[in-house]
Amino acid sequence: MGEPQMEDLSTSNPVIELEGDEFWPLSGKPFFDVVLTKTTIKPMYQLVVPGKFSATLPSCSIPTVLTFQGKNWEMTYHGSSNYKKLDNWKVFAIDNNLKVGDACVFEQLECSSTRLVFRVQILRGDIPSEFLDRLDGDNVDTPIVLE
Repeated sequence: MGEPQMEDLSTSNPVIELEGDEFWPLSGKPFFDVVLTKTTIKPMYQLVVPGKFSATLPSCSIPTVLTFQGKNWEMTYHGSSNYKKLDNWKVFAIDNNLKVGDACVFEQLECSSTRLVFRVQILRGDIPSEFLDRLDGDNVDTPIVLE
């Protein structure tokens, strides 16, 4: 038997097709992540872009697209206020059944003075069913203890 042949990936751009809630490596482009709280989910649905990342974004309101699993959600990024935020985030959150404790990674695919595009990865923060009977509220005073 001969030695296995290694494909030189430095000269090709492999495309990986993903299905369902699979994850993919970040491409090296700028990104930010947010762990969803009651403020980012119902009833308020406010998604504020973290300060360190928002400093790299335009200081104006521009059309923005979030893309996840081959679908696009249009919204507006508001960069002119004290808190840089995404408007119409509620539709994305509801369509993707986001809950408190989930996390989203927003990878910036495009950034110009006329448009922003983010590819989103959703990391589900569901509590495993075997621990639900131990759940007594959702605060730090009553933590779930794993033994």
